[in-house]
Amino acid sequence: MKIAVLVSGGVDSSVALHLLKEQGHDCTAFYLKIWLEDELASLGTCPWEDDLVYVRRLCEQLDVPLRVINLQKEYWERVVSSVIAEVKAGRTPNPDVLCNERVKFGAFFQAIGDEFEMVATGHYADTEVKGKKTWLLRVPDPVKDQTYFLANLKQSQVARAMFPMGRMLKTEVRAYAKSHKLPTSDRKDSQGICFLGKIPYDQFLKHYLGEKEGDFVRQETGDVIGKHNGFWFYTSGQRKGISLPGGPYYVVAKDAKKNIVYVSNKYVAAGSRDRFTVTDLNWIADAPDFSKQMYVKVRHSPRFYACDVVQGKNGELHVNIETQDQGIASGQFAVFYDEKYCYGCGIIQ
Repeated sequence: MKIAVLVSGGVDSSVALHLLKEQGHDCTAFYLKIWLEDELASLGTCPWEDDLVYVRRLCEQLDVPLRVINLQKEYWERVVSSVIAEVKAGRTPNPDVLCNERVKFGAFFQAIGDEFEMVATGHYADTEVKGKKTWLLRVPDPVKDQTYFLANLKQSQVARAMFPMGRMLKTEVRAYAKSHKLPTSDRKDSQGICFLGKIPYDQFLKHYLGEKEGDFVRQETGDVIGKHNGFWFYTSGQRKGISLPGGPYYVVAKDAKKNIVYVSNKYVAAGSRDRFTVTDLNWIADAPDFSKQMYVKVRHSPRFYACDVVQGKNGELHVNIETQDQGIASGQFAVFYDEKYCYGCGIIQ
């Protein structure tokens, strides 16, 4: 097949490209430039130039053509502006989920049109065709499984997606890269949000939202016990960065209108933390059968929660998980699974 392969300069996408080339496919590598140079230049540098050094070495070694596509404008309009608005409203968005749906499998699909049959990435995921629909599969490595980040893709996007090394373990990917002497075999995995490079997320938020003094309030008593520089720097369940006497403290709630961050010494504080409502549902193939045992992730992690789900009058889902989780926050994606498939997601309210 004629395949567009998204490469990042990391080992995962490098192995994906090598595997497809070895299988005899007609591959073209694409590097997406999304670093917001004009917007964030004052905060630091993005390693995209370093990434391209590795990408070019890889493509030369494999004799694969490389194209660099600038999607900075699309990334700002479709992802970054949305993230800023959500954080400002007191919610906790996931930029990587939005990036996959709106840029890597969205704006990029539009940029290449019908020139390529499939688009491949280095995500740890897999697909399966059943009848006329393509399903997203969980993979063996529970730590590296990236289906959470792909759960908001539409059927048309998943049907055109390939994940060549998704069923490999990370150790196998590294070993494969070394055995084939790929230039990225020893390169460290990237961390953090893709459009920020090495810039801390807090600095990004400060750049756009500034600082505004507000109160830390103890959840149990209502007492003001300290000051912070803006509720937008905190999210539910957070412990890091809260230096108050008598700690440790955890964030248990926020009031965006009053700029208050509520904290508690207890990870699970007052109020139920095992029930939440999900809207804006996206099912990749078919909706789950919630009469059967289902599982949910409330963030990207190896942790699945067994859950009971009831559909509300307006189509929303009322979800009850098996145990308390203080980190559940509005704006996060709840992603639903059974033992084999990732069905899709919704947004926690």
